[in-house]
Amino acid sequence: MFHDEQMVIKGLSENAKLMSKASQVEHIHYYGSGCQGPELNQTIESALSKVFSAADIEVDHDLTAAIRATAGNEPGISCILGTGSNLAYFDGTEIHTKVSGLGYILGDEGSGTYFGKKLLADYLYGEVPKALHDEIYSKYKLDKDKVIQRVYMAPHANVYLASFMRLLSAHRTEAYVQKLILEGLIKFIDVHVSRFDQCQAVPVHFVGSIAHYFKDILALACEARGIELGHVVKKPIDTLVSYHRNLISK
Repeated sequence: MFHDEQMVIKGLSENAKLMSKASQVEHIHYYGSGCQGPELNQTIESALSKVFSAADIEVDHDLTAAIRATAGNEPGISCILGTGSNLAYFDGTEIHTKVSGLGYILGDEGSGTYFGKKLLADYLYGEVPKALHDEIYSKYKLDKDKVIQRVYMAPHANVYLASFMRLLSAHRTEAYVQKLILEGLIKFIDVHVSRFDQCQAVPVHFVGSIAHYFKDILALACEARGIELGHVVKKPIDTLVSYHRNLISK
């Protein structure tokens, strides 16, 4: 969505170690959150083909990566809880999606951006516990004007908002934080997971840093809604490598 072909080529070309192996690469499987259709995918595929001229290239959505990294070839619902949030249902053959992935302004429930937004709103409204409020002010010197400028006027507001997850993680044992995270994860389940009729018949898997670092609270949220918690994977790359190695071996 944001990078043209030349930018992708330039980024790859600057990686000397990668370029030293480029001519030997036979297969590339690329997954990206913006790879949502043929036109967007073609930008990535075209750029990759210029660098890896001998490779067969597959470009797909990051939801496909989440499914392959967690459900594998078995039916299940796979969710992404990182900076943003998204999910899909895999019936064992095909991937099914609902209305989700609306971004940090309209959606992204249960994501780092969502929780950062909630924390900053509570901070400015004076609803954060005093010790946490004082720490936020001490570390970031935040006031309303600074927050408004950074969120509404500067680029990459979603990344900025999600950056406050480090603070929430450091205070994860506090009642305020546990309540905030639990309510946000339950909202993600209610708004998104429950839209699939199969949500209580198949395991629900998660990838991403939010799911990983708050796995105990995620388990409580799933239990509260009668959901079977499946695999929780911080970074799907390792299990994706295993998935593709298995395909190659067959």
